[in-house]
Amino acid sequence: MKRVYVVIAIALIACLPNRSYGQSHAKEQRLFYYVNTESAFKSLKEHIGQMTIVSPKAYDVDKKGIVWGGVDPRVMDLAREHNVKVMPLLKNMGFNQVLLHNFLSDSVAVGRMVKTLVYLCTQNKFMGIQFDFEDLNVSDKGLFTSMVRKAAEALHKQGFELSLAVVHRPAETPGPTAYSAWLFENWRGGYDLKKLAGIVDFISVMTYSQHGRNTTPGPVAGLPWVKQNIKYFLKSVPPNKLSLGIPVYSRLWYTTINGSPDNAHPNVHVAARSVDYGGVEGLIGRYKGNVVWDNSAEVHYAVLNNGWVYEYLWIEDARSFKAKRSLVKEYDLRGFSVWVLGEEDPKIWKSLK
Repeated sequence: MKRVYVVIAIALIACLPNRSYGQSHAKEQRLFYYVNTESAFKSLKEHIGQMTIVSPKAYDVDKKGIVWGGVDPRVMDLAREHNVKVMPLLKNMGFNQVLLHNFLSDSVAVGRMVKTLVYLCTQNKFMGIQFDFEDLNVSDKGLFTSMVRKAAEALHKQGFELSLAVVHRPAETPGPTAYSAWLFENWRGGYDLKKLAGIVDFISVMTYSQHGRNTTPGPVAGLPWVKQNIKYFLKSVPPNKLSLGIPVYSRLWYTTINGSPDNAHPNVHVAARSVDYGGVEGLIGRYKGNVVWDNSAEVHYAVLNNGWVYEYLWIEDARSFKAKRSLVKEYDLRGFSVWVLGEEDPKIWKSLK
C-alpha cells in the first residue's frame, strides 16, 4: 500500500505548475516588446497566440521617482483573452545619466517609485515590471543594484516579478578602442550581473546595436557577436534566467546635412536610422539594391546607390531571426525577447508556429 501512495505522491508533484519557464525548459519563453503604433497593434492582434509575454514600452520614471505612463487598454484586453502575461517596461526618463544618478542617490525617490510599481501591478494584474535603465555610469553600479533589490523585494512580496533589460557586453574589459571604453563607462559597466541575477526573475540581454548611429555600418546583431554576449553573460547569469534579446528591425546608414544646402559650410555627416521590414522592401525596390547574405554575421545587407553616394542597409529578416533563435536551444536559455513588434519580417511567424 505504501508503494501506491508514493507513486500517487510523485504523480501529483509532477503535475504541479512550474512558475519559472526557465527551470523546466518545457516551454520557450517568448517576450515581445510593444510600442504604441498601429503596426505594432496589428502584429500583436494577429500573432498574440504565439507569445508568452507582451512587454509594452509604457512607463517612465523621473529623478523624483514619479512614474508616469500607461498601457493601451486594447493590449490588456487581448492579453487577457489569450492568457498572455503583461510585463510593462519602465525606463529612466530620456536615458539621461545625470537624472538617473540623482534618482538612484535619493532613497525617497526610489521608495516612491517602488510603491507606485506595486500599486500598478496590483491594479492592472501585471505579471510584473521590466526595468530598462540605460546610460548608467559605471560609478553608479552599487546604487543601481541597491535600487533593483528594493524593487524586487517589494514586488516579490506581493507575488509579482521583476526583470531587467541589460545593455550588451561581450567581455570583462572595455575593449581596444576609445569608443568601447566610452561604452563601458557609460552604458555597459554599471550592471553587476552576478548580483542582479540573484535578485531578479530574469534578464533580457539586448544584443542589438552592435552597430548603430555612432558607428560605421555593420550588422545590427551579427551571430558571432550575439554568441559572444551569451557566453559572457552566462558567466554570471544562469541560463534559466537569461532571455536572448533579438532585433527584428534593420538599419540604414546614409549621408545627411544639418542646416540649409545654401550654407557654404553645413554640418555634413553620416547618420543611421532604424528601418522596419516594409521599409527595407521599399528601399530595395526603389534603388534596385542587390541583397547579399553575409555568411559570417548570418544576416543580409545591401549597398544602395543614391545619387552615386552609397548607402548601407543591414537587414534583420526571417532567416537571421531563425539563426539567432537557434541559440536559445543551443545554450539552453530561458527564451527570447524581441524588439520590436510591428517592424518584423512577417515570415518570422511561420517559424514560431
